[in-house]
Amino acid sequence: QVWLVESGGGSVQAGGSLRLSCRASRYTFCMGWFRQAPGKEREGVIGVDNNHKMTIADPVKARFTVFRNTGQNILTLEMNSLKPEDTAMYYCAAKEFCDSAPLEPSTYDYWGHGTQVTVSS
Repeated sequence: QVWLVESGGGSVQAGGSLRLSCRASRYTFCMGWFRQAPGKEREGVIGVDNNHKMTIADPVKARFTVFRNTGQNILTLEMNSLKPEDTAMYYCAAKEFCDSAPLEPSTYDYWGHGTQVTVSS
């Protein structure tokens, strides 16, 4: 089992920035950030493998990035130029092995409880 705890959510105006952190109870090869807006399906934001290779969803490219501290099992999501459509519950996830679907929620084994991000216009 892997326990994941997110922190850093909050409210910000459009164009602002936020940083989310996820602390895992142990190492796994792949981790990722996902989000779910009300009435919508959960979607992948960024996946990162054990070689720090990132897969970034198109809606957030050039605005979001991640930093993975493998020694402390911390995954940090840096979000810049935030837009109202980025408003969602953000979840950290992990899986034991990396595969060809780093942004597919159904492939992840472990999930945090989420942290809310609200972007106002």
